[in-house]
Amino acid sequence: MKLFEKIQADMYQAMKNKETAVANTLRGVVAKLKDKKIEKRDELTDAEELKVLQTLAKQRKESIKSFQDGARSDLVEQEEQELQIIERYLPQMLTDNEIKNIIKDSIAESGAQALADIGKVMPLVMKKGAGRIDGKKAQLFLRELLQ
Repeated sequence: MKLFEKIQADMYQAMKNKETAVANTLRGVVAKLKDKKIEKRDELTDAEELKVLQTLAKQRKESIKSFQDGARSDLVEQEEQELQIIERYLPQMLTDNEIKNIIKDSIAESGAQALADIGKVMPLVMKKGAGRIDGKKAQLFLRELLQ
């Protein structure tokens, strides 16, 4: 079963169970996936579906930070709930140690020695992580290791 079909089935189940928060969040996810499918004019690959979900999760994280800065705890709670629902469908993220090991391997592979070489290393790190690495976290670790 493709990710889109699983999300859609879970959405229908949430609607039947009257879980409005879950149903509304998944309805938004399904709409984004359909929009992307229409934009592409073809079926989405698994990687493209994951990319859409990662974008939605990233948007939620940014919203949470903005709402926290604005002291809107009611909206923070709602966004955190939506983020948890979306993250159910994302692959398990790598731990900090695993990210650091990938970065060390990528530095050795690219021959990077200074902060100016970040542009060489980051694409390798993100490719090896295959969507399971938070880019901001990876960049922080990379800066630490190259200094």
